[in-house]
Amino acid sequence: MNIYFLGIGGAGVSALASVLQSQGHQVTGSDEGVFPPVSTYLDQAGIVYAKRFDVANLPEQIDVAVVGTTAKMDPATNPELAELQARGVPCYNFATYLGQFTQDRENLIVAGSFGKSSLTALVAFLLRHAGQDPGWFIGAIPLDLPKTGHAGTDSLFIMEGDEYIVSLQDRRSKFELYSPAHILISSIVHDHINMFPTMESYEAPFAKLFAALPPEGLLIACHTYEPVRRLIGDRPAIWYGLKPNPGYFASNIEIGEVTRFDLVCPDGTSISLETELLGLHNIENIIGGSAFVLERGLMSPAQIQAAVRAFRGVARRLDKKTRTSTVPAYEGFGSSYEKARSAIDAIRLHFPNRPLVVVFEPHTFSWRNQDALSWYDHVFEGCDQVHILPPPKIGATSQTQLSLPDILSRVHAAGVSAQGIDDTQTFLQQMPANLTGDEVVLLLSSGPLDGLAESLPARLDALFTDRTAPL
Repeated sequence: MNIYFLGIGGAGVSALASVLQSQGHQVTGSDEGVFPPVSTYLDQAGIVYAKRFDVANLPEQIDVAVVGTTAKMDPATNPELAELQARGVPCYNFATYLGQFTQDRENLIVAGSFGKSSLTALVAFLLRHAGQDPGWFIGAIPLDLPKTGHAGTDSLFIMEGDEYIVSLQDRRSKFELYSPAHILISSIVHDHINMFPTMESYEAPFAKLFAALPPEGLLIACHTYEPVRRLIGDRPAIWYGLKPNPGYFASNIEIGEVTRFDLVCPDGTSISLETELLGLHNIENIIGGSAFVLERGLMSPAQIQAAVRAFRGVARRLDKKTRTSTVPAYEGFGSSYEKARSAIDAIRLHFPNRPLVVVFEPHTFSWRNQDALSWYDHVFEGCDQVHILPPPKIGATSQTQLSLPDILSRVHAAGVSAQGIDDTQTFLQQMPANLTGDEVVLLLSSGPLDGLAESLPARLDALFTDRTAPL
C-alpha cells in the first residue's frame, strides 16, 4: 500500500512509519519543524517527507493517510488534510491505526510516566540479541536496533504505550486503543498536567489499561511507586524494583564506568549483570525487562547477561554527545520533573567530584505551565551552573505560560546559579570558554535545544580535546 503520514516528525508517528516500511509498504509524509534526532533518523531510514504542509506534497496514489498529533488536525488550516478528505482517502490518527495493525499480535504494552522508551527498546534488544524476531514500536531512537519500529515475524509485539491523549478531538490515552496480552508498567507519577490537571485524572487511564489485561496475561509492575501498587491492588502481578520487594530486585550494586549488580529473582537465585548505562533508574529498567523475559521463559540467564552488557540504550537518554573532550557532555530527556531529576541524579552519581553544568530548555507544556512553577524549587539541586533557554511560544495561549524571567526568579530563589540564554550563538562561544576543564555538561530537553545538542558538544570537542581518546 501507499501510506501517507501527516506529522511524520513525531517520535511515535515515525516509528509506525518504520513498522509499515518494514512490511514493504510505500511510506511518505510531511511535517513542519522536524529536528534531530527524528529528522536524522527519517533521512537515514530512507523515508521521504516534505518539510511543510502543501497539497503539492501528496502523491497521486494514496491508499491510507495517518495523522499524527503534531499535525494541524483541522482541514480548514491543513491543506493536505482537506485534500485527502476531498479525495475520500481513509484517514486515521496514528494510535488507532497502530492499534488495528497489532490487534492480533501478542502485545506487550510498556507503559509508565517515564522509562517506557528505554524499557521497550531493552526488551526488543534482549530478544533480538537472543536470535528472536519480535515486532516493536518505540517512541525514541534506539542505539542498538536498526529502526524505531519493526513488524517482526514472531507473535510477540513490544509496544510503547503512551498515556498522552490521542488528539484534542479524542481525549482517550493512546494505550487505550491497544490490545494488551501483557503489561510492563514502569512508574506512575503525575505528568502532562495540561491534559490531566489532577492526579486522579492522570491515574484513570492506567486503571483502564490494567482492567483490559486478560486473565492469562502477565502484569510486570515496578514496586517502587505507590500509585502503581494501589491501582493494581489485589490483581496478580510480578513485582520488580531497585530495592528488595516480593519479586525481582538488585543487590551488590557497584557504580562505575561499568556498573555491576546482582539481579535477585523471586526464587532466591541471582544473575550477575553489567551495564555501561548511567543511573539507578537504568538498573531498575534492566530489572523490569529481565523480569519479563524470564517470566515468559524467553531467555536464559546467560543470554540476559550477554545482551544487557551490550545494550547501549536510546538517544537522548544520557547518551554521550562528545567524542574526544575531557569535559564530557550527555543528553538527557527532560520532558517532566521526574525525568529531569533522574538524569541529574545519574550524572551526579557517576561524576560526584565534577562541577555539573546543565543546559535546559522548558519545552513541554508542563514545564511552561504556571501550575508547575514549584517544579523549579528542587529540580536543579546539586547543579553548579544552570543555563536556561526561553520557553517556546507555540501553544502559549492555550495555558498560563511562564516567561523566562518567571523561571529564573524561581530557580534563583531555590539558591541555584542560573542564567538565561538570550542568544544561542553568543552562548555557544562564551560558555565553553569560561569552563575550567573539570566540569561535566548535561543537555536537558525534549525539544530542539536550538541546535545546542549538536553544536555545544562539537565546541567542547574543539576546546578540550583529549588527544589520546579514540575517535
